[in-house]
Amino acid sequence: MAEENDNSQEKTEEPTPRRLEKARDDGETARSKELATMAVLLAGAGGLLMFGVSIATMLEELMRDAFIIERAAVFDTRYMSVQLILSTKAAVVALLPIMVLLLVAAIAGSVGIGGLLFSSKAIAPKLNRIDPIKGLGRMFSMRSLIELVKAIAKVGLVLVVAILILDLRTEDLLAIAEEPVIPAMEHVMWTVAWSFFLLSSATIIIAMIDVPFQIYDHQKKLRMTKQEVKDEYKDTEGKPEVKGKIRQLQREMAQRRMMQDVPTADVVITNPTHYAVALKYNQDSMGAPVVVAKGADEIAFKIMEIAREHKVEILRTPPLTRAVYHNTDVGQEIPDGLYMAIAQVLAYVFQLRQFRKGRGAKPGMPDFPIPPEMRRDI
Repeated sequence: MAEENDNSQEKTEEPTPRRLEKARDDGETARSKELATMAVLLAGAGGLLMFGVSIATMLEELMRDAFIIERAAVFDTRYMSVQLILSTKAAVVALLPIMVLLLVAAIAGSVGIGGLLFSSKAIAPKLNRIDPIKGLGRMFSMRSLIELVKAIAKVGLVLVVAILILDLRTEDLLAIAEEPVIPAMEHVMWTVAWSFFLLSSATIIIAMIDVPFQIYDHQKKLRMTKQEVKDEYKDTEGKPEVKGKIRQLQREMAQRRMMQDVPTADVVITNPTHYAVALKYNQDSMGAPVVVAKGADEIAFKIMEIAREHKVEILRTPPLTRAVYHNTDVGQEIPDGLYMAIAQVLAYVFQLRQFRKGRGAKPGMPDFPIPPEMRRDI
């Protein structure tokens, strides 16, 4: 029976790390506009409370200098341009602290959840964004309804907080009418600044609700079906048939490298019908003899064939060959228990070469000692 289409399956599985990483690469991550709004408003209100006096003082001096013109300056054609440059510099210096504070707050609020993200895919043009049908679908979607409810709730919350502030400040505001002009202006400024700060604090409640919702909504959007998880696992770990082919190729490459080392061996010991092991020993660079190649059946016959072509000594030692074959891997030194037996093999090969050169008597095949725990019958 054919597998069900993924579209018919419920997305019940949490997104995998690979899915989350791919979503970030595509520019998709949890974001909360309410968190950014809260950060900017609170930073602006706090900035007014911290720097409001100095900003007002500097702007007052700026206005005084700008509107007081000496008679001689009226006839200077460059005066207005110079004054404009100086006034601009003074305004920038006055507003710079609060502008920097707002910039930092805007960045921090934007990356508060989801972190920094730079993705060219997010700004790439997509035709579906200008599709009128899909646009209408987005306008009347559940997400749009949720955004509408959020907007109404925000306006309602801010309105309630504003009414409470006015109710608390009514007597204070009415008392301003009886104050002198300068103190009254300062009183109004501080009242407006603190009221703005309290109104901005109302957005904390909105952000506390919106941030968890945006994280949940993002996770829900990235959920996967069971089939998608299985397919991703196959793509990540590799399909069984592909992995089998890779293992086969790796074995073939290892065998080719192994066969290339057979001509460098000092001796090949065999159990002629099943196993062959090629051994090499260099007393200057090796602590013990090393297995450079080994194999069974067809590979064993291939090792022996290459050994004959390159005149590498071949010894028929079935028990020792089985012991070395089963207790040592290619590239490893022989185990301690087989030192004595392999030493006798190498000594026998050396004596045999000397005999063939006419430098001694023909050696007899020794009885190679093999520890009982390393013996193999097959």
